[in-house]
Amino acid sequence: MTDQIKELIKAAKERAVKETDSEPEPALTSAVDWPVDCKVGLGLEGAVACETTIGYVNGSKGWLIYRGLDCFELSEFSTFEETSYLLIFGKLPTQKELDEFKAKLGKYRVLTQEEWDAVNALPLGKGHPMSDLRSAVSVLGLLDPTSEDTSVEAETEVAIKLIAKLPVITGIVARTRHGEKPLQANPDLSLAADLVRMMSGNEPTEEDARVMDVCLILHADHGMNASTFTSMVVNSSLSDMYSSIVAGIGSLKGPLHGGANEAVLKTLEEIGSPDNVDAWYKKAREQKRKVMGFGHRVYKAYDPRARVLHPLAELLSKRD
Repeated sequence: MTDQIKELIKAAKERAVKETDSEPEPALTSAVDWPVDCKVGLGLEGAVACETTIGYVNGSKGWLIYRGLDCFELSEFSTFEETSYLLIFGKLPTQKELDEFKAKLGKYRVLTQEEWDAVNALPLGKGHPMSDLRSAVSVLGLLDPTSEDTSVEAETEVAIKLIAKLPVITGIVARTRHGEKPLQANPDLSLAADLVRMMSGNEPTEEDARVMDVCLILHADHGMNASTFTSMVVNSSLSDMYSSIVAGIGSLKGPLHGGANEAVLKTLEEIGSPDNVDAWYKKAREQKRKVMGFGHRVYKAYDPRARVLHPLAELLSKRD
């Protein structure tokens, strides 16, 4: 099935190219000459806050680019570990660099006993899952003796630690909320495979691990979105990396950002059956409710992430 996954991603890119051929190419530019004149609208729309070579979103063409590589190519050929290295260090790693990076992620993924006890001592499941995640990251910062070192080298290392540890925290939160025993990390697995295992409690199939890998790649960066901007504002005051990420998670929780997908799921659960759609929609219109899941603030073409994830979700739904 992994070959089939690759073919589905390849087909998704071909459709994207064909359907957006008339749209302008991504406006990748050279260095910005500061200060920049810009018209700022409500909610800082149109504001130019910084320049970056990391991520680029072209809304009219429906492209998402990391360090010059489009998300379709990375989804088809890369892994989350390799993509993370690309985003952090600005280049694809050699095999030696990738092996060392994966080993470091595996080492950091195993929580120390102090970290494990502290995270599991939190009142997980009492509030929103993102609140659990936010609180756990704050606890990790309290326990990290390097957290107050704001040098580039130290902050980069903290970023790598968090990339490694957040899947473990996610597994702990998910299983605790379902009344199941949390699982410690297995550093011998890929990050994606281990995330599937720590959430489900089952050894992941190759297909499950690959689909999770693709999901993580597609959500690794999205330009200057609300949570990234929030984290950067905190970091710009020379606060520590943990504080920046905690703030970013708080922003991501909102229903107009990462919480939008949760709102869609709640809508589907509320509708219940395809037979109820017409009646539900009529009532929603009468109540002037916002129907989440349609359209995107940036993408005017098909969201490239959805182009990939839709056929993969359909593929998994047909399994026994």
